Amino acid sequence: MAEELMEQLDNHTAFVIPILGGIPVPDSCVVTWIIMAALVLLSIIFTRKLKKVPTGSQCILEAFMDFLDNFFINILGEKGRKYVQILETFIIYIGVSNIIGVFGFVPPTKDINVTAGLAGMAIILVQASFIIEKGPLKWAKSFLNPINLLDLVTRPLSLCMRLFGNVLGAFVVMELIKHVIPGGVPVIASAYFDLFDGLLQAYVFAFLTSLYMAEALEEEEHEGKKVKKAKKKPQLHGGN
Repeated sequence: MAEELMEQLDNHTAFVIPILGGIPVPDSCVVTWIIMAALVLLSIIFTRKLKKVPTGSQCILEAFMDFLDNFFINILGEKGRKYVQILETFIIYIGVSNIIGVFGFVPPTKDINVTAGLAGMAIILVQASFIIEKGPLKWAKSFLNPINLLDLVTRPLSLCMRLFGNVLGAFVVMELIKHVIPGGVPVIASAYFDLFDGLLQAYVFAFLTSLYMAEALEEEEHEGKKVKKAKKKPQLHGGN
């Protein structure tokens, strides 16, 4: 059983592109392409006949997107509205990647290279939002504080290892349950480890990324309030 489990944990190469001495394409990359194609196809299907008065599946789709919009805007504020679509892409992709094991695929987030890439993109987004809202000079000056410099390492590492560890742990537990307790028990356990925990980790990843972005946006708002108070003239009472 141990050998079979180790075999399942290995990130296998799906095929090799015969250029530059051979470029190996791992299973996680192929499954990611499948997820991307499925999401694009579903987007086309659900949005090709939109109505002004939504009915049926359009109601469900709009309610879901409104929920995500409000969730991220409540964290970021109106200034962060321009970043909401990117955060929604994160949570949808990671959510689908984590639960795709239900359909017989190996979750791409079980590959640490995938979670490292996602964490890297998240931190780049955070830093880009800082530069857009405050300018490159303030962004550069922020690294005079060693804590901010340390955050460039600890935050992506935390995002990467939290997602990878939880998905890998759930995968290992499910494989052990399948070998030790056959029958209907793995199906019940899958409802938690593949569905609930998978969606929860997608939520945590997107939530933490939005919190990191909110720090820069909130500081900018506080600075704006201070400037307004400084410009406000005191009122004189009883003067001629």
